Amino acid sequence: MADNVTLREPQYVGFWKRVLASIIDTLILVAAIGLIVVAVYGTQYVRLYYEGKTVLFDLLVQGLLPALAVIVFWRYRSATPGKMLISAKIVDAETFGAPSTGKLIGRYFAYIVSCIFMLGFIWIAFDKRKQGWHDKLAGTVVIYIEDD
Repeated sequence: MADNVTLREPQYVGFWKRVLASIIDTLILVAAIGLIVVAVYGTQYVRLYYEGKTVLFDLLVQGLLPALAVIVFWRYRSATPGKMLISAKIVDAETFGAPSTGKLIGRYFAYIVSCIFMLGFIWIAFDKRKQGWHDKLAGTVVIYIEDD
């Protein structure tokens, strides 16, 4: 005898909740980068920055480190800390399972497209599945974690 299992559509996370998660993530990144800057340069950072002596450091700590951290969080936790705090996760748009690492890397770089006049992020407010352009390009959606 077959079980009657009703599959329901997941609850997609909307624009304002995703803005909140993004603000939380930004604050965490700014604090972490600030601590690293102070640990490495102390009070000399601003002067050295204007002298052009922090370019490699800035590229690594303000470019590569955040990208790596975000992709690692997405891969192993399905969410950044901000998304975790609002009980949301990133999933494959077709299977609702964990996206591949390749999709997650693509999603990160697709943020560049979403940043065009911020339209790709604003799109979340009007899309039926609450997908930004970066989600559409990567084949992902952001859903609330279901309570079992």
